[in-house]
Amino acid sequence: MKETFATSGAGTQAAAPAPPAPAALAAKVRTLGPSMTRSMQRVAEAVAGDPAGCAALTVTGLAELTGTSEATVVRTARLLGYPGYRDLRLALAGLAAQQQSGRAPAITTDIAVDDPIADVVAKLAYDEQQTLADTAAGLDTVQLGAAVSAAAGARRIDVYGVGASGLVAQDLAQKLLRIGLIAHAHGDPHLAVTNAVQLRGGDVAIAITHSGSTGDVIEPLRVAFEHGATTVAITGRPDGPVAQYADHVLTTSVARESELRPAAMSSRTSQLLVVDCLFVGVAQRTYESAGPALAASYEALAHRHRR
Repeated sequence: MKETFATSGAGTQAAAPAPPAPAALAAKVRTLGPSMTRSMQRVAEAVAGDPAGCAALTVTGLAELTGTSEATVVRTARLLGYPGYRDLRLALAGLAAQQQSGRAPAITTDIAVDDPIADVVAKLAYDEQQTLADTAAGLDTVQLGAAVSAAAGARRIDVYGVGASGLVAQDLAQKLLRIGLIAHAHGDPHLAVTNAVQLRGGDVAIAITHSGSTGDVIEPLRVAFEHGATTVAITGRPDGPVAQYADHVLTTSVARESELRPAAMSSRTSQLLVVDCLFVGVAQRTYESAGPALAASYEALAHRHRR
C-alpha cells in the first residue's frame, strides 16, 4: 500500500523539467494564477499582459511596477518554471518577438450577446486553437510517457470523471477498449469507489477533473492509490487536492471563462487533447496487439453499416 503524500509527478524521479518555452508562458500564468498570492498574481499578470515591456525591466523595475518586492518577482519566476528572473526575461523577450511577428496573436475579446454568428465562430475557433496550443506547450512529456507506460502494461484501467469531464472519461475508455485493453469509465461516484477497491498493483486509475478539487473524482482515485494502483490525474490545477493521490499529473490549459463560454466547454477541449495523446502513446506501445484490434473494430462497424 502506498503512503498518501504524493505530489505532482511524485511517482517518477525524473530530472527537473526545462523552463517553459516562451509560447507556454501565458498558459502557465492561467494555470497557476489562481493558486498564487495576490502579489505574485500582479507580477504574473504584468508579464503575461506586456511581455515586451517587462522584458526591458530589471527585477527591481518589475517589482516597482507591480508594487511588490524583488523576492516576490523571483518567487513568481520560479513558480512559473524558470530558474531565476533572468530566464524569465529571456522568455518574455521571445514571447514579445513572437507576438510582433504575428505567431502569437493577442487574445480576442469575449463573445458578446449581440455578436454576429460569424464573429462567434471566429472567436470560438481562435479560443479553441489557443487552448490546444497552451495545453500542448505546457504538457509534461516525461509525466505523459510514464502514464503511457503504466497504461500500456495495465491489467485494468479505470477512468473517473463527472459532468463534462465524465464525457472525456467515456471517450478515453472507449478508445482503450477498441485496442483490446480492459477499461471502464465511472461517472457514478459510488460505483467508482466500489470498483476502485478492487484495483491493485499493475492496474491504472485515471482521474479527470478541471478544477482538481472534485470530491467525487478524488475519492475513487484516493482509494485506487491506497490499494497500489498507478494513478494519473488530468487536471487544470496541478496544485489541487487531486495531485495528492496522483503518481503522474498531466496538466491541461486553463482557458478564460465567460458568460457564454463556461469552463466546461474550454476545459473539455484541452482534456480531449491530453486523452488523445495518452491513447496514441498507448496504441504505439501496444501496436502489435492494438493494430489488429483496431482493424477488427473498423471491420465490425463497416459490416454493420453494410447491413
